[in-house]
Amino acid sequence: MPSKLSPSDLELYNNRLTAVAEEMGMVLQQAGFSPNIKERHDFSCALFGSRGEMVAHAAHIPVHLGSTPLSVQAAIAATDMNDGDIVMLNDPYAGGTHLPDVTLVAPVFLEGEGAPYAFVADRAHHADIGGASPGSMPISTDIHQEGLRIPPVHLYRAGNSVRETRELFLANTRVAEERLGDLDAQVAALRVGISRVRDLAERHGSGVLAHAMSEVRAYSSRLVRGLIRRIPHGRFVAEDVLDDDGIGQTEIPIRVAVFRSRGKLVFDFAGSAPQVRGPLNANLAITTSAVFYVVACLAGREVPANSGMMEPIDIRAPEGSVTNCLFPAGVAGGNVETSQRIVDIILRALAVALPERIPAASCGTMSNLALGGYDSARQRFYSYYETVGGGAGAGPVGNGASAVQTHMTNTLNTPVEVLEAYYPLRVARYRVRRGSGGKGLHRGGDGIEREIELLGPADLTLLAERRTTRPYGLSDGEPGKSRCDWLIRAGKRTRLAAKINLRLEGGDRVLVTTPGGGGWGRPKKR
Repeated sequence: MPSKLSPSDLELYNNRLTAVAEEMGMVLQQAGFSPNIKERHDFSCALFGSRGEMVAHAAHIPVHLGSTPLSVQAAIAATDMNDGDIVMLNDPYAGGTHLPDVTLVAPVFLEGEGAPYAFVADRAHHADIGGASPGSMPISTDIHQEGLRIPPVHLYRAGNSVRETRELFLANTRVAEERLGDLDAQVAALRVGISRVRDLAERHGSGVLAHAMSEVRAYSSRLVRGLIRRIPHGRFVAEDVLDDDGIGQTEIPIRVAVFRSRGKLVFDFAGSAPQVRGPLNANLAITTSAVFYVVACLAGREVPANSGMMEPIDIRAPEGSVTNCLFPAGVAGGNVETSQRIVDIILRALAVALPERIPAASCGTMSNLALGGYDSARQRFYSYYETVGGGAGAGPVGNGASAVQTHMTNTLNTPVEVLEAYYPLRVARYRVRRGSGGKGLHRGGDGIEREIELLGPADLTLLAERRTTRPYGLSDGEPGKSRCDWLIRAGKRTRLAAKINLRLEGGDRVLVTTPGGGGWGRPKKR
């Protein structure tokens, strides 16, 4: 067997392996039950080697993909997986991100083999998994308020559903039918992944395919090491703040120093705030995902995105900090908001080292909106969850895009027609927030205005950032505008906190206006 694959064979095998994850994603999307899966594509799929090392993934959700290997490794360590088994987990303290993100892991056995040849996994955001408020994104003070926490447990054994696991899961959600549909879609995606890996092993030989998996990862590691050598020597430091934790603590600093050391690129988060009482804490899996995403962006599309990319990366996040929190800290917002700020500060630090490649800050928030209650017309409970896009930061080569999902989220929106057909809600306004991008030689992208009317009583959760701070510009570019959220009741506007749980009545409207991206370069005088 050759020690190294030719460049053409590397490309072919990388595409074959990636195609497994992409087909899993297509099955999950087509079979998904909820709008969050079927329409927004809030899920990720990946293929792993025999030790749980990520070999390939589809271009899904960045905040999922950098952390999913930790969940796979936790499942391998905690359970004994045999042919036909599927393990589920969502525990943020076992490689998960936040509780709505449920990961399923399945081993791939080849005929006559007594140990797993590979693993396949998918992670899907379930629109409700219990907890203090519909949507499972409450302004919590510890993890127990956020929903059902699942350690690695068997969902299937030898191809048969474990009834007790399934019933326990469904008993802890407000919308059991929807959860069951999405969970079954995840199972279907895994089965397709298992079948495709077996097909590849049969067609090319199990030894050849295993060698190709190893070579693709080694290739990514070599390319990232080459990238690191192009980064100047020095210590590049940046700091930004989270507005607040929703409980009372404000201006929560996050700090990073990026530097080369012994052939590795170090991301040191020393100096970041201690973990907070509210749900804005990031566990190590979330911080790892943010670093993985930035490295993938810098490496470019020609570098296969797998665990090999992280071999020359050293992440140092102090335990008990907002970038590496300890149990039982709440993490609902750490996954969706703190991850965005971590990306902001890493890019800001690297803008000094690589000024020709780094854009200004994007909107810096996923603008999480959750609504839930009883739909009297359809006679069922519902839970609606959505992240609302914003403006992308401008860069050295052009303007930022408007009204898009940025950085750690890669979902679509829920189409107006689907939202109104499925939920007791009406979209009263949906448009680009003109003028919200920062001015500059290249202008930051504009945010979004989205106004939703309730057709009956419901509980609202807003979990968002960049209300008191603004997405920074670079090279004398101006910052983007901050966000603003409103409750409109009987024609009267009341400004809402960006992190709030609130009971609303039929006829109430919620208006979300998201931030624009920062500008790049000094604006030209007219």
